[in-house]
Amino acid sequence: MQTFLVFIELVIAVALIIFVLLQRSEGGALGMGGGGGGGMGGLFSPRGAADTLTRTTAILAFLFFCTCLALNLVALHGTSRTSILDLPATTTTAPKAPAPVVPAPAGPAVPKPQ
Repeated sequence: MQTFLVFIELVIAVALIIFVLLQRSEGGALGMGGGGGGGMGGLFSPRGAADTLTRTTAILAFLFFCTCLALNLVALHGTSRTSILDLPATTTTAPKAPAPVVPAPAGPAVPKPQ
């Protein structure tokens, strides 16, 4: 189930990216070429295509959100829900300081004069 939802989410994410990139920018990418045929209310007129892309993007965003929620619910299924506020308070003691380390003599040992 989880693998299926991840696959669906990836497909929706790729489709969402494509539809966002197809939309008309402020410069006018999709609507270039004027309004030559068919009136302004048609499906494939510049305005109709923009409405269709916007609606499709909104639907894909909603589906992406739903699959994210479904994945979270599947991941949480079977886990015990506890809060840290429900746990009893524990007292911690300060850690003991480690014993001082005596440095080893550096270099070769030299005999002491007598």
